Amino acid sequence: MNVNAPLRLKDGAGKFFKELLTLFLTFLKIGIVCFGGGYTMIALIERDVVEKKKWLTTEEMMDILAVAESTPGPISMNTATYVGTKRAGFLGALACTLGTALPSFLIIFAISFFIEEFESLTYVGYAFRGIRVAVLVLIFNAVLKMFKNVEKGVFTVCVMIAVLLVCLLTDFYVIYTLLICAAIGIVYNFSVRAVRYTRGYKKQ
Repeated sequence: MNVNAPLRLKDGAGKFFKELLTLFLTFLKIGIVCFGGGYTMIALIERDVVEKKKWLTTEEMMDILAVAESTPGPISMNTATYVGTKRAGFLGALACTLGTALPSFLIIFAISFFIEEFESLTYVGYAFRGIRVAVLVLIFNAVLKMFKNVEKGVFTVCVMIAVLLVCLLTDFYVIYTLLICAAIGIVYNFSVRAVRYTRGYKKQ
């Protein structure tokens, strides 16, 4: 069997369902302990999926984050769906997606019955203030990890600075920013390959 192919039921029912359970529990744990939305999950997903379980390489993680950010839906859900699909096909994607979404769904569903009373509690307000600070730290940690793993060069640094300035100083629509960066990346890499090919051809 191809080691890179998703696990299928025909590979053994016990092995397949054990894999589904592992996928579900892994992302359930991430969904339970992660506050602040998708970006705060990135560091936890990378720790469990890349560092511990070796389900993805660092390069694959960076690629899927780029795709997940560029497509509709929360980045954490898109990443979970990709991991599940790679490991066990459609059912794997379903297991990871349910594991990620279930904790927040159940908590919000329960709170919705008494949200007004919940918000009026003094200690809850204090807790939310503390959580907001922690969320900022988690997001900053995710940004640092992504920056460490991304390929660095004059081109990437210039694009990063340009995008940062655009985001800070203008209200330019984010989807246009992503599309423009994608186009720039395609043109740049094709240009580099063309130059390398021309130089190699001349040496011959």
